[in-house]
Amino acid sequence: MSGGYPQYPTGYGYGAAYAASSAPFSAPPGEKPLKDKHHAHGGSYTHAECYASPFAALLPSVFPPGTDPNVVACFQLADQDGSAFIDDNELQRALSSYNQSFSLRTVHLLMYLFTNSNTRKIGPKEFTAVFYSLQNWRAIFEKFDRDMSGKIDANELREALLSLGFAVSPVVLDMLVSKFDKTGGKNKAIEYDNFIECCLTVKGLTEKFKEKDTMYSGSATFTYEAFMLTVLPFLIA
Repeated sequence: MSGGYPQYPTGYGYGAAYAASSAPFSAPPGEKPLKDKHHAHGGSYTHAECYASPFAALLPSVFPPGTDPNVVACFQLADQDGSAFIDDNELQRALSSYNQSFSLRTVHLLMYLFTNSNTRKIGPKEFTAVFYSLQNWRAIFEKFDRDMSGKIDANELREALLSLGFAVSPVVLDMLVSKFDKTGGKNKAIEYDNFIECCLTVKGLTEKFKEKDTMYSGSATFTYEAFMLTVLPFLIA
């Protein structure tokens, strides 16, 4: 699988600005992100990316030191059976209690990217990471929603993605807007929850590609199975 992308700003692709893309996924207060061999190339994975297989069981976890008591209370309210895990529906209700609705698809994508598994359950550690990342996403959305319309249009989306280190081509940008516009492309704009889903998809697929493209050449080789396992979680979240 291949594709050329000269380094930003002369072309399109993750290029030199890629390192900025980890900002919305910073570790919560009091916790350091994990590092592995991929970090030799300047990337930084959060603790959520420690699971090797999308089919691995989610391990029990605890709240990181310094977690806001309101975050703890929110999780405990959602965890009605006291299992130390909450499922996708419980996470959706917990997040929606903060005056913002999230589709189950967006919730599933958040859970997948913060556990690297399809278990659709998260513990205190992962919930905290999701909570703090959403605060960062809200700040990014409001920064580029300059007319305060509650929507991001194509130009604003392009600038938002550039700020995260992703320089996508005009063709890809048009596809993203059409895909994540709730009106099916009529408004040519994306609302907050779909903006998160859009950025998570671009980020997730770029990181999967980057794992194979260790030389930043714009080319990567995938087996058929690896390609399917890379793409399908983003299509069927």
